[in-house]
Amino acid sequence: MFSANSDEPFFSYLDLFLFSLIAGLLVYWIIFRKKAEPIPEFKKLEPQTTRETSFIGKMKKTGKNIVVFYGSQTGTGEEFANRLAKDAHRYGMKGMAADPEEYDMSELSRLTEIENSIAIFCLATYGEGDPTDNAQDFYDWLQEGDADFSGVKYTVFALGNKTYEHYNAMGKYVDKRLAELGAQRIFDLGMGDDDGNLEEDFVSWREQFWPAVCEHFGVEATGEESSIRQYELKVHSDLNMNKIYTGELGRLMSFENQKPPFDSKNPFLAAVTVNRKLNKAGDRHLMHLELDITGSKIRYESGDHVAVYPINDSVIVNQIGDLLGVDLDMVISLNNLDEESNKKHPFPCPSTYRTALTHYLDITNPPRTNVLYELAQYATEPKDQENMRKMASSSPEGKALYQSWVLDSCRNILAILEDLPSLRPPIDHLCELLPRLQARYYSIASSSKVHPNSIHICAVVVEYETKTGRVNKGVATNWLKNKMPTDNGHKTTVPMYIRKSQFRLPFKSTNPVIMVGPGTGIAPFMGFVQERGWLKEQGKDVGDTVLYYGCRYKNEDFLYQEDLEEFEKTGVLTALNVAFSRDQAEKVYVQHLLKKNKEAVWRLVHSDNAHIYICGDARNMARDVQNAFYEIAEELGGRYSQDVWS
Repeated sequence: MFSANSDEPFFSYLDLFLFSLIAGLLVYWIIFRKKAEPIPEFKKLEPQTTRETSFIGKMKKTGKNIVVFYGSQTGTGEEFANRLAKDAHRYGMKGMAADPEEYDMSELSRLTEIENSIAIFCLATYGEGDPTDNAQDFYDWLQEGDADFSGVKYTVFALGNKTYEHYNAMGKYVDKRLAELGAQRIFDLGMGDDDGNLEEDFVSWREQFWPAVCEHFGVEATGEESSIRQYELKVHSDLNMNKIYTGELGRLMSFENQKPPFDSKNPFLAAVTVNRKLNKAGDRHLMHLELDITGSKIRYESGDHVAVYPINDSVIVNQIGDLLGVDLDMVISLNNLDEESNKKHPFPCPSTYRTALTHYLDITNPPRTNVLYELAQYATEPKDQENMRKMASSSPEGKALYQSWVLDSCRNILAILEDLPSLRPPIDHLCELLPRLQARYYSIASSSKVHPNSIHICAVVVEYETKTGRVNKGVATNWLKNKMPTDNGHKTTVPMYIRKSQFRLPFKSTNPVIMVGPGTGIAPFMGFVQERGWLKEQGKDVGDTVLYYGCRYKNEDFLYQEDLEEFEKTGVLTALNVAFSRDQAEKVYVQHLLKKNKEAVWRLVHSDNAHIYICGDARNMARDVQNAFYEIAEELGGRYSQDVWS
């Protein structure tokens, strides 16, 4: 919102104008968002065993008094919830981590039946201030319900990224809403910022939270800091191969026998039909892939995201196996020691160590402090043990050491094992501690109106040298780079599913659109432009379609140049504005072109009700573009949607 003095009626009018637009959009969204697009609905296949949906019943049965609910899209919220549940034993309490999707959340008001009980919420915010998929129903229920939470004690730790407009919106909302419904906040809302150091934010909050809990309930820490195993190892010697997981996410053999509906637990194996390099020169590799979804019943819309499940580099997997001196093809299960837990295994079991390290575990990101703390006991060198524990502490010296030695140096678990020769943990404990390998999300670069059976991806291959001289490679992009349409005559496939987005073309095709997307931020706009072209072919009136695209050099990395120039030539693109940042002495970016064309921008937004979209780097580009619009907005009012990746 723009600042305004009370004696300047123009600006107060502008504020009212903007408020009206936003309110109108919200009303429209609330009314129409429930009207689902014609996507076939499938009933989820219920497992043979009925799952316990009463978390109160489970807590009473197992003597637990702390429940930690998580809203997690990429696994971090779940990881933090597990750590907090595990912490409880240090204070003479018993905790359980819980997925709100699996339980009857209306039971929250009954938490008062359990003495000294607390509900902790570790909640991530996704996209445009949205809840994560597994917390959506809980969020809807909180909004619509009027439960009485009197006497229920709670606290919230929010996970987000402050470069996004709706920073930690989900955590803030739940924290506020629970208080409104009568619950008692026993510790302040924690704010985790992934743009800074999310791990440090969590550790600092956690170190203050537990003493507050002790004070509230009048209990003392037991001082029991020892590592507690959550899973026990079982080695299988004579299992039928059909009973062993080989990379499936949910149902055994689901990759051989595919059944819809396809989602995060049941991805579709889409064949790669196209994989080509987009840039003509330069040291980067920008690529365009096409995934065939024929026969899957998968539907998508322009602006949606495709999630793909990558696998880890076999070289890294083998090196870990060699360093720890283990047979990676041993068939094992890690079974939860808490038999009442819904989470029976940390990853699908039975499996081999090789499968676990290849398909299920994150071995390339720097490990979090709790992993270092738990592994420290296995270091035979006292100094190594001391440093690992120090990095997991909340002391300034420990935080600085973790920041420099682990984060700034981009040390993954392999690098840590290589640089600490005295550290050789049992591989089963390592597999218990490592977080799950997560799906990667890409904005879809196609329109289902034009390509109903194909999903396009535009991505840049990640590869960089670390401070220790190692070369780190992005898991998903390097894996995708090698996914050629045929491999020795066999089709190559990618496990994938669709994640719906709020990033949508205007409801009315006559509304003009202004799209700003440098680099691979062009992806969703390829879908938007294709769709506007299709609408024109159907004889629909289509408003101006304006694109601001940016790259380094015209002859090097002008992505989709031929396609975009053809769209401009045929009138699908009303205006194609391209900023080549390094083709001249002075750098030119998309925001410079916006300011240069401010009269045209003003006309489209003010007179023609244009919608503005931004996609790309949140930390720098989006902020600069936003500022450019704010500067132009001294003379105009408008609205825009952002799909910004940090």
